[in-house]
Amino acid sequence: MSATRLEHDLLGNYQVPIDAYWGVHTARAVDNFPISGVPIGHYRSLIQALAIVKQAAAKANLALGELDAKISEAISKACEEVAAGKFDTEFVVDAIQGGAGTSTNMNANEVIANRAIEHLGGSKGDYSIVHPLNHVNMSQSTNDVYPTALKLALIIEIGELLKAMAHLQNAFQSKADEFRDVIKMGRTQLQDAVPMTLGQEFATFSRMTMEDIQRLKEVVPLLREINLGGTAIGTGLNAPAGYSQTVCTILSEISGFEFVVAEDMVEATQDAGVFVMVSGVLKRIAVKLSKTSNDLRLLSSGPRAGFDEINLPPRQAGSSIMPGKVNPVIPEVVNQIAFAVIGYDVTVTMAAEAGQLQLNAFEPIMCRALMMSITQLRQGCYVLADACVSGITANVEKLRLSVEQSIGLVTAISPVLGYENATIVAQKALSDGTSVRQVVLELALMTEAQFDELLGNIDALVRPRTS
Repeated sequence: MSATRLEHDLLGNYQVPIDAYWGVHTARAVDNFPISGVPIGHYRSLIQALAIVKQAAAKANLALGELDAKISEAISKACEEVAAGKFDTEFVVDAIQGGAGTSTNMNANEVIANRAIEHLGGSKGDYSIVHPLNHVNMSQSTNDVYPTALKLALIIEIGELLKAMAHLQNAFQSKADEFRDVIKMGRTQLQDAVPMTLGQEFATFSRMTMEDIQRLKEVVPLLREINLGGTAIGTGLNAPAGYSQTVCTILSEISGFEFVVAEDMVEATQDAGVFVMVSGVLKRIAVKLSKTSNDLRLLSSGPRAGFDEINLPPRQAGSSIMPGKVNPVIPEVVNQIAFAVIGYDVTVTMAAEAGQLQLNAFEPIMCRALMMSITQLRQGCYVLADACVSGITANVEKLRLSVEQSIGLVTAISPVLGYENATIVAQKALSDGTSVRQVVLELALMTEAQFDELLGNIDALVRPRTS
């Protein structure tokens, strides 16, 4: 048996490992919630955000004369260490937990208190020096700490996701530039439509990503409204006068992000709408990334019996039974990320809807869903860009031949032939199994030189006329 120390709470005594920075409240939560096997310490930005919030509270309480200077300084120093990642392994409660995040808050209170105790020369568990609740949690409750920390963590994580999305957009745009003059057939409803360039196709992927970047940036200001100082339900009970604005100002200074105090603290404490909004944008990103991955899989299908228009870089052997088979594993994994994110969005939606009266008890599952969505989307963007998009090549001659042989080519020449003649050409080419070119020349609708001139002018085929 390892050495322990005795701690006490309202339920009685509990033996805690002597070296643990967490205490009795955390220990009971570990016992109560053996759910996912993933502790909150896994979410680095959440632990960083919790520490920053606790540090801001300690400084605000000092400024308002509520907390002794030595204790405030010790708490602040401990928070800096926690924010830097030195104690992530001490955050051991499961990410999925009952209690509206109380276990997460108490885990933070206990780790910070015990580290602050050490800074003041004491031993872990001597809460007469620094108390997790009386000092670290002063002027706070889980109900304002947890959502504030979650908002800060999301701002941090979104910043990283935006970098990954910009990286992917650049990869798509690079291919758009490379394939600018590679002509191919566009498709609607998987049927031949009209000519376009492969560059236009990849420019669309780039543009879609850019638009999602803009939408994601738009939700960040919504996360900057906080209810810190609202305490239990938003009425401000147990917070000193001026605390909300003071702690908000200090939080902004420490974090580097400008936060504002919610106009209605009661509303802000119970309303999870901002998390639904963020989740919705993440779902939008996932849906469009999945659609793009579907397109990449279709365009690279084959190599003989599929579209075979582009080549994805081979990443691994594709089959244990079919020699030589290579699968589009990178787009496939991005598809699966998207499926998961769409599921996480349902989780956030239901959790937000299930809130009752003055508090939503289900923010922990919202937190986990949002963190997983952002993390997986971020990694998916990097993997798609670096392991797939950057290495794509085009089958240029096959693409051009598909234009020349496609019945859809008549749409491009219908302004010259007229709709009726173009219809006749399409029907005859289809029934005779011949090309549009052959039928046009056979019916003497254009000369060979005229047809070749039209087909050879890529800009005329794929871009709007300027005159």
